[in-house]
Amino acid sequence: MNALIEQQYNELIQSLDHYVNAGEKLLIQKAFEQALQSYEHKTLPNGDPAIMHYLGVAQIAVQEIGLRASTFIASLLHGLSSEGEDDLQWVRQVYGNDVWVILGGFKKISEIPTTRLSYQSDQFRKLFLSLVEDIRVVLLKIAHRLYDIRYPEHIEKENLSRFIQEVKYLYIPITHRLGLYKIKAEFEEKVMRFEHQDVFDSIRSKIAASAASQEVFMKSFIAPIERELKNHGLESAIKWRTKSVPSIWAKMKDQNVEFEQVYDLFAIRIITKSQPKKEKEDCWRVYSIVSDIYPPNPKRLRDWITSPKASGYESLHTTVKAMDDKWVEVQIRSERMDQVAEKGQAAHWLYKDKPEKKDAEEWLNQVRDVLENPGQIHFDAYKKTGKPTGDKIFIFTPNGDLKQLPVGSTVLDFAYEVHTQVGSNCSGARVNNRIVPIRHVLLNGDKVEIITNKKQLPKHDWLGFVVTDRAKSKIKRYLKEEELKEAELGKGILLRKLKNWKINYSEDIINHLVKYYKTNTSIQLYHDISTEKIDLVELKKHLVSLTTEEKPGSKAVEADELTAETRQNQRHESKDDFLLIDDSISNVNYKLARCCNPIPGDDVFGFVTITSGITVHRVSCPNASRLRERYGYRFLKVKWKDSKDNPNFQAAIRVTGVDTLGLVGEITKLISNDLKVNMRSIAFDTRDGRFLGKIVLQIKDTDHLEQLIHRMGKVQGVEKVSRLD
Repeated sequence: MNALIEQQYNELIQSLDHYVNAGEKLLIQKAFEQALQSYEHKTLPNGDPAIMHYLGVAQIAVQEIGLRASTFIASLLHGLSSEGEDDLQWVRQVYGNDVWVILGGFKKISEIPTTRLSYQSDQFRKLFLSLVEDIRVVLLKIAHRLYDIRYPEHIEKENLSRFIQEVKYLYIPITHRLGLYKIKAEFEEKVMRFEHQDVFDSIRSKIAASAASQEVFMKSFIAPIERELKNHGLESAIKWRTKSVPSIWAKMKDQNVEFEQVYDLFAIRIITKSQPKKEKEDCWRVYSIVSDIYPPNPKRLRDWITSPKASGYESLHTTVKAMDDKWVEVQIRSERMDQVAEKGQAAHWLYKDKPEKKDAEEWLNQVRDVLENPGQIHFDAYKKTGKPTGDKIFIFTPNGDLKQLPVGSTVLDFAYEVHTQVGSNCSGARVNNRIVPIRHVLLNGDKVEIITNKKQLPKHDWLGFVVTDRAKSKIKRYLKEEELKEAELGKGILLRKLKNWKINYSEDIINHLVKYYKTNTSIQLYHDISTEKIDLVELKKHLVSLTTEEKPGSKAVEADELTAETRQNQRHESKDDFLLIDDSISNVNYKLARCCNPIPGDDVFGFVTITSGITVHRVSCPNASRLRERYGYRFLKVKWKDSKDNPNFQAAIRVTGVDTLGLVGEITKLISNDLKVNMRSIAFDTRDGRFLGKIVLQIKDTDHLEQLIHRMGKVQGVEKVSRLD
């Protein structure tokens, strides 16, 4: 076996002998030795050494397609490309940029998850198109699949059906457009044998049964043509063949006839040995001679000499009626045209390792045309730099589903494409198994797994880096809803304060405050109150100052009217007897109950004790119902008195959530620095990744406490904040 491997390798080297320099030969030898070592212990499903596969692919690439040193090396090493793109950097250092580009591109298109993405789908064609940066990647893939279906015993059975579908819907159209007709014909035959073995065998047996009569018929058909060509001094060669089984079957289906009724089973090729300047003239002279001998079908004339196909194919085709009314297709071309027809544009590369940029662009344009227009066959640039061709990229989910996004899209854009909630809770992603932040810009073909966190919520700065309209609209909608929630809370705070300050709520006051604080709307005003951007102490001073000035508003209410109305409210409320309390009262013996810790803003009542004077409880105090049942006669009505000195009261809160690094520091920073609240004590207990905390605070009133609880609930890791009695 080793001798066979060496022999096959030496034959390949000899076929390249005139086309590679000494330095390239050394690199090829190095790649072969590395391949031998890397695949030493690997075998094919039939037991043959794995190196036979790589040599076989190289042989097709070099001898049948016409590729050279770089693709030869890539053919030997493409089994190593599954180790990851980063690991391929050594290829660039050792074998050069061309080999690195080919292997990297081969890896990308080989990893397209066709289990969930059909070869027939528009998405697959676009993705394949966008991933190809070098035409040699496509050609290497063609060589690879040709080897696979030639030797099905070398591949796993479950892969054979998938490879056939790939050949049928992808590589047959591409080889047709690129002019690789010989390879295309073999692809078609292998696909037909796999899908319709009975039909294939039937047609082939009928062709074989008539082989002797075909031989006699074609010799008698060609003889007069050869004689006339010689008489006219046109040196040429004539070949003939029965058309391929897939071609005949296609005619049978198109014409709805049996095998015996297909009228053009045969094709001959007349190849002139012409000087470049006389190629077209000689071909038309041959056509004239043939049509003089056999009557042509004018509807079957195809002039691809005057207007070559997009693949570069040049030839004159006509169909003529021979003896016994049999139709024969005649193809007329020069030797140069025949070489291009056999190997496509690769025939122009025979003395180069890579095409000129113009030629490569031509090839890629054709491949792109194929993929963008199924049923024809086209492609954009030889090598792409920077952004992918067009303005779209294709990203895979972990399940292999495909999402199409604009170029420049980030992890966050992709997350919102998956689902709104996934986007809102996105905290990062694994891109190709590497952790990246939400701002990470995705590249074509990336595989992305979104990481979410329930505490992660949309922020204003997200709008600065997302690019999709969907992501932008979802973020804006969330922020608007949150603003409305904050505004609702702020409105409640303002209404309670106005009531405490004995100022009636009115649209005139709100409109004035909107102008005074230069907010766009009342919603923004309420939002700024809730988030403490507006100082309530300063707001109160401003409103009180209006009692000596003209009251703002569309109806120009006078200050003395506001004062009179305020005095009337005070007289109305004085009809009931209330004990007004704050921490500055010295002539009344009272204290705040420890069982419920009331603070300004709480609904409270006073309870007259025998020895301790008056104890102030919250209405919601757990002891309230018991006291009222037994000692209802001791209850007093109590109200909080506004204090200019902003006294502080003690309140306790409970905080629970997921324990994360730096959480306690973030909470204490929020309380002390951001909210300017004094802490009397703080205690945290953690267990099994969760925490329970108790914090005793010095706060002003219930509004102050509500704002603090609301803000703390937004700290990442915090799940619940509640007041303790």
